[in-house]
Amino acid sequence: MNLDIVTAPPLGDLPHGFFGRDGGVSTGAVAGLNCGLGSGDDPEIVTANRRVAADALIEDAPLASVYQIHSADAVIATEAWPIEERPHADALATNVPGLLLGIVTADCAPVLFADRQAGVVAAAHAGWRGAIGGITDAAIAAMIRLGAQPKNIAAAVGPCIAQKNYEVDPAFPDPFLEENPENARFFIEGPAGRLHFDLESYVAARLAGAGVGRVWLAGLDTYASEDRFYSYRRATHRAEPNYGRQLSLIGLSPDKS
Repeated sequence: MNLDIVTAPPLGDLPHGFFGRDGGVSTGAVAGLNCGLGSGDDPEIVTANRRVAADALIEDAPLASVYQIHSADAVIATEAWPIEERPHADALATNVPGLLLGIVTADCAPVLFADRQAGVVAAAHAGWRGAIGGITDAAIAAMIRLGAQPKNIAAAVGPCIAQKNYEVDPAFPDPFLEENPENARFFIEGPAGRLHFDLESYVAARLAGAGVGRVWLAGLDTYASEDRFYSYRRATHRAEPNYGRQLSLIGLSPDKS
């Protein structure tokens, strides 16, 4: 089965990847490697897709994920929770070798983190609400509790909606400008005279402001790349009944000792 896996050079040889929609067994509007349990897809099929993705990184590894709520809440994972017992959060961190951390997105920004010196990794789901609320800061704080240091953390921002396709309402910038007037740089006027938001750059700025040692951007647009990625906004514009979610994973290699 061919999988489309985007990897980030700063994360080195750690098991990680931003998965596209290639591969998998979902059909219809969510055809491919749909990993969203809330997508309306058959849960057994979604679970099978998630297993395929996890096995591509660490065979038979447990996969810890959260029930995502567009929050600024991060948790520490020591094991994989049963699906029905997943904590409500949008980031998770671990120092347990062999445990994969996963978050799902469909235009929001997936962020993978690693302090390889400390042996700590994290994953975060950063939509605009979570981003301005501080979800990346919360992920970093969880890593610090496990012994990481911001200057040693590498963060990778995966495929998300690009500014040219992220049109927003006139009042949308208000909380960003209240946070910092310099956030005006993340907005431009689009061809139709409406504002467009640069989510990827805003998330990168938050990471840099938190003292992260290195920030890498995938620079891939989920909205524009229909054959490669799922997109909530694209599905909404087409009045499609549902939409898939792509999975992003990171972990520490299993302890061989």
